[in-house]
This record gives sequence, C-alpha cells and structure tokens, in this order.
Amino acid sequence: MSGPLRTPLTELVGIEHPIVQTGMGWVAGPSLVSATAEAGGLGILASATMTFAELEAAIAKTKAHTKKPFGVNIRADATDAGDRIDLLIREKVAVASFALAPKQELIAKLKDAGVVVIPSIGAAKHAVKVAAWGADAVIVQGGEGGGHTGPVATTLLLPSVLDAVDIPVVAAGGFFDGRGLAAALAYGAAGVAMGTRFLLTKESTVPEAVKQEYLKRQLQDTVVSLKVDGMPHRVLNTELVDRLEHSGRWRGLAAAVANAGKFKGMTGMKWSTMIRDGLAMRKAKDLTWSQVIMAANTPMLLRAGLVEGNTQAGVLAAGQVTGIIDDLPTCKELIDRIITDAVTRIDTIAALTADHGVSPT
Repeated sequence: MSGPLRTPLTELVGIEHPIVQTGMGWVAGPSLVSATAEAGGLGILASATMTFAELEAAIAKTKAHTKKPFGVNIRADATDAGDRIDLLIREKVAVASFALAPKQELIAKLKDAGVVVIPSIGAAKHAVKVAAWGADAVIVQGGEGGGHTGPVATTLLLPSVLDAVDIPVVAAGGFFDGRGLAAALAYGAAGVAMGTRFLLTKESTVPEAVKQEYLKRQLQDTVVSLKVDGMPHRVLNTELVDRLEHSGRWRGLAAAVANAGKFKGMTGMKWSTMIRDGLAMRKAKDLTWSQVIMAANTPMLLRAGLVEGNTQAGVLAAGQVTGIIDDLPTCKELIDRIITDAVTRIDTIAALTADHGVSPT
C-alpha cells in the first residue's frame, strides 16, 4: 500500500486524512468531533443548536479530549455570530465552517487570526463569491446529502465547482467508503465530507434505537420534503414525515410556531432575538415569511428524533447512503478502512495505467 493521502485539505488544516465529519445539529458534539480528530480527520462541532454558553463548554470539552485540529460550524446570519467568531479566535479553533456564506469582513477577521474558513456552498456561483472574499476552501454538497440539500447530484455539482474556483474543494453528498474518496480525488476534490456515515458510528451520541432505525432502511427510504421547514430537506421517510407531507399549509405553520416556543424555552432565547434571526435568515436565503416561520420546526423536530430518540414525534435527517450503511464502527475504524480502501483503489488504477505504458498524472 502507498503512503498517506496528502491533499490541499490535509496541508491547509494540518490533519492526517482528507476526511471531514460535518457539523450536524444535535449530533456533532464533543464526543464525535474529538474522536474524528483523534482518528486523523477533521471533526466539526455543530453550534447552531447550542447557546453561546453551550458552545463554550463544547469547545472546552473537545479540547480536553484532543490536541488535534477541529472546527466549529456557525450560522453566519445568527445575531450573535460576531461573539461566536471571537470565541473561536480566542480558543484558537482551527476551522470555522459556515452553512451560509459569511460576510467578507468576518472572513477577513478569521483569516487574520489564523482560522481557516470553509463555507458550505450549493452552486458554482456561490463558490466563486466566497473564494473572491477570501475563503480558504469550500464544501460542496450534492443532492444525495442529508438535511438541507439541493437538486443537483454530486457527480455534476462537484466538477462544476472545481472548474469555477482554484481553492480546495471538499465533496459531500453520497460518500461513505474508500471508493467514494478515491472517486472524489479523481474528480480533483481535496477530500470528502460525510454526515450520515459519522452519525452511524459508536462515538455518535444518537440513541442506539435510532441508529438501528437508520441501519434497517433501504436506498429508497429517504425523501426530500418541503414540509419539515419550508426548504428542501432530505430525511428518513417516517410516519411523521408522511403525515407532514399530506398536511395542509396552516397546520404546518401552527406546528412551527409551537415548536419555536419550545425552542425559546429550551435555549432561553428572547422572542426579539428569534425574530431578528428570522429576519436575517429571510434576507440571507431570500425566503418567504412562511418559510421563515416553518424554519422554526427544524431544531425541535430534529432534537426529538436525534436526541430524545422519539421517531414518532421527531425527524431524522439522512443522506441517501443510509440504505447502504450496515454497521456502527468507531471513528478510527471507519477512517482507517476508508483510507486503506481508497489507497488500494488508487494504486490499482495506477497499476492499470502502468500496464498500458501510460504515465499517471
């Protein structure tokens, strides 16, 4: 077997392997992130479902379990985004990732402090914009990915982004093994990012019964729903999701308002703060007011499923790879076997070209 896979991503962040564990709300906590980091990948804490104090504690706990680089995902449109940026800088967090494009001044502030900035984007034009603003790399997720997703498959979206920018591009959506990593590198990506595959590991804090629910599903058992929060959201097709899909508009809005109240009570957020966040989200994503209200569903529905284990009252975000995954390895076992398989496949391709007198490029 050849040596480790060194890519622009591993060089940029200082990690051993070009594998990223995404910042999944309610899932990507200190246990999963530190285990991923210790295994040589890049773990990313999900802060959108954390209060500022909870994020402080999560960073401290992660640092207590690993000295290796890790990242934090931040909502760029959150009213306290500036405070969270200052926290990352103060705690010397290696990577700041964003689900929405951060403002140019935020990118500059992070880069000046030595923090690597990696936004997630869904189109080539968005990659061009954040690259011009100074982003160090981007994560691009195709439609196979879980959670909020777009309509274009990774196999088409990835090359379009690679052709548009010169910064490292990390591929997401549909990856779970060494074959996928080898394929992504062949496209020209600097690595892969995975959510569902890391959710289904031993260090993931998702209840065991919920993990088993994922493992028994087939490839056709996810659906992209607009009824969860008004935006395309790939989730497991459960009885609850089926009811949401067949519910009327006003029932969904009423449920969203009720869930917003629950989220307010759980986090201690003021209504004024939630309204300001909603206004910022509406502007950043060009949403209707109906979609903004529906977005209040997301935190509580996901929490019910992924934290409380209540699949009857909760929603389970899931990539299409759910139907292929059949085990619960540790993060180290997962990353080691992905790298071993990817290197073997790359060496096999290199041997094929050598047999035909073609020099690998």
